Amino acid sequence: MKPFDGFQKNTRYTPLPNVFFSRIAPDVQDAAELKVILHIFYLLYQKKGYPKYVADAELLSDKELVSGVGGSEALHRGLRQALDRGVLVRCELERGGQPVALYLLNSEEGREACSMIKNGEIDVAAVPVREACGEVVAEPNIFELYERNIGMLTPMIGDELKEAEQIYPASWIEDAFREAVSRNKRSWKYIETILKRWASEGRGDGETGRDSKEDPDRYVKGKYGHIVKR
Repeated sequence: MKPFDGFQKNTRYTPLPNVFFSRIAPDVQDAAELKVILHIFYLLYQKKGYPKYVADAELLSDKELVSGVGGSEALHRGLRQALDRGVLVRCELERGGQPVALYLLNSEEGREACSMIKNGEIDVAAVPVREACGEVVAEPNIFELYERNIGMLTPMIGDELKEAEQIYPASWIEDAFREAVSRNKRSWKYIETILKRWASEGRGDGETGRDSKEDPDRYVKGKYGHIVKR
């Protein structure tokens, strides 16, 4: 990562309400949600006139934003979380036969504008239709899966995740997290047990582990050899 060059003398600033730092930021656990909220504050501050809103097309067509949050799925997740948290309000419209969503701050002015838009009292005919940037959606890595489904990483857990990422296919890891969550067993030990079982007994779908072609005896000779039956 290239180091930031520092703030220049003519740097412009985007104001944030004090309550953001005291009530919102401390509770946000998902980096995608935090980035989405900050980006919407940034966009709204640059808007002119009334009402000030951000259309979903503006967000989806911003390649840097979409890439920065981890893909369009993560972007939508961040938006949903911001809505659930009460930071934003959403208005749904239709333009050119396509659905359009508008996001406004959950302030008195934002709620009033949203209501007026829904009732047709404010014309937003210039709202852009949905237009994704066409990026390849990044698959969540093992660390994102852990923080999203279990909690904050510790250095010890981080080392175990790195090792697991080298041993098991990404699809296995994601499916193991999904199975654990469905059973409300949100712990890395439970997920690791699932992965070890699949490595030992197979998944029943014909899919082999990441390194099975390179070294078919990996699980016998390696750290988990004691659980593998030849």
